[in-house]
Parts: sequence; C-alpha cells; structure tokens
Amino acid sequence: MTDTLASAALPAAPDLAAAVSAWLRHLAAERKMSAHTIDAYGRDARQFLAFLAERCGAPPSISGFVHCAPGDLRAFLARRRAEGIDGRSLQRALSALRSLARAIARDTDETASALGAIRAPKSARRLPRPLNPSDARAVTTTGPRAGEAREQWVLARDAAVLALCYGAGLRISEALGLKRADAPIGAVEAVTVIGKGKKMRSAPVIAPVRKAIKDYLALCPYTLKPDGPLFVGAKGGPLSPRIVQLAMERMRGALGLPDSATPHALRHSFATHLLARGGDLRTIQDLLGHASLSTTQVYTGVDSARLLAAYKSAHPRA
Repeated sequence: MTDTLASAALPAAPDLAAAVSAWLRHLAAERKMSAHTIDAYGRDARQFLAFLAERCGAPPSISGFVHCAPGDLRAFLARRRAEGIDGRSLQRALSALRSLARAIARDTDETASALGAIRAPKSARRLPRPLNPSDARAVTTTGPRAGEAREQWVLARDAAVLALCYGAGLRISEALGLKRADAPIGAVEAVTVIGKGKKMRSAPVIAPVRKAIKDYLALCPYTLKPDGPLFVGAKGGPLSPRIVQLAMERMRGALGLPDSATPHALRHSFATHLLARGGDLRTIQDLLGHASLSTTQVYTGVDSARLLAAYKSAHPRA
C-alpha cells in the first residue's frame, strides 16, 4: 500500500481520498494488519468508490460516501457477484468499507448508516485441501526434482523451506522471515516467528526439518550474516516467496499432484495430520498462531470428511 494508491489513484474527491490514505496508514501502523490485507482493503475501497463515481456521475466526497443508500451497496455487491467474485471476497469488501466508515466517523462524526443495514453475503464454507502424508513428505525432499538442471544447493534450499511449512506449520512469509542466527540446527529445536497481526509464537522444529536446513546450509555457496536472511536467492539476496511457489509447482508436476497442492496447503496438512493422530485443537491453535479457536476448528471438518469418505467407500451398506 502506498499513499499514491490511496489518494492519486482513487476516484474520490480530495477529502475522501485523504481519509482513505489516513485509514490505510492507521491499519498498518496501529492495527498491525498484514501488507496483503491492507492491499486487499485498499482495492476493495477503490472498487466501491469507482462504482459510486460511475453511479453518481462524479467522484464521491466524504459526505457522498457516508450518505450512500443501501441500494448502492446492494448494487455494488451484485455487480461484483456477477463478475465472478465469491462470497468470501464480498464479505471482505464489506468489512473493508465498514472499517473505512468507522475511521471516518472517528474523525468527522459522520456515520454511514447504510453499511449497518446491509447483511454480509453468505459464502460456502471451503474446507482446506491437505496433501496425504506420503505426498507431503515427498515435497519436502530433493528427490522428485533430482532430474532438474539446477544447482544442488537450490534444491536443498527449496526442500528446507517446504519442510518448515509442513513440519512446523509455518506460512511462507514466516519461513522466509527467519534470520540466519535463528536457524534451528544443532541444539536449537524451535524457531520464534511473527505471524499475522504481529503475533509472536514459538514453533517446535522436528529432527527431519532441522536436518533439511542443515543440509541446505552445508551446500549454500554464500556466507550468511547472522542478522541476514536464512534463505537466500540465486544471487544471495532475500528469497522471494514466488520462487518457493514455483518450486512447489515443479513438485506438483513431478508427483502428479493437483493444483491445490501449494506451499500453504502444507500448513493445512500439518494441522490436519496432527489432528488425525490425536492432537488437540488448543495445541494446534497455538502451533498455527490462530487468534481464534474457530479458525482452527475448520480442520475437524477435514478429518470428518475423510472419515465419511472412507466409510462410504468401504462399508458394505454405505
């Protein structure tokens, strides 16, 4: 998010553009929201303001925004739905507009009553799509990519990052945010990561994952500074998340996995496999860094769905 996005690119009058800019800065500095969330909120606000400008014939001001009618909001959501936007994204857009309205109300005492009159669109609850244990283990090794014309240290690096996603339940951003001094090797059996909302947690790292990291460090051609990134790119700079995603795409091709097999699916696999082996939800919540237990409870649906599928395929009377 940038001030250019928040002001110059917005189809809004100067007072509303300035309010949007201040709101996005507040989300970053005070609310500690992730850059991805702030970017998404900024896009949602820009799309709605563009819709209002088209509907009203002029860029909306603060007054135009807070006094928009419920019909304006319903028409906006209907258009987005017709464009193929799913319910979850529409819920986020409405949440973004309500957040903006609250920020404006704090500064101006202008209340957008229409936003309180609109119900959030419903969305189908999507279950995470984890890998099975054998596939999850396979993508955390270099074996499936042995035939690629790539340096061995690069293959070892990619395997180590993916091993952290599956073996410790880390997000890509959390794995790539680790410093060299934080490497879980030797007697170090855990890493401290900062997740969403700047929430800090300690993640245990099992022996196979520590070995994958040790193997990568032994092969890495660069001298890594203690306060520098643990995982580096081909030229020695910080490793891009996109490189890890591309590595996972190659794994999918080598192992015949579906498109749902992403680095983040390894985090889902971590939680699902722990639950299937008797892990309790509270512990899994702490390991994943979820703020709410309800977020973690989605994995009970995954486990139940698998049990039901196995029952239907195997029971004579199913």
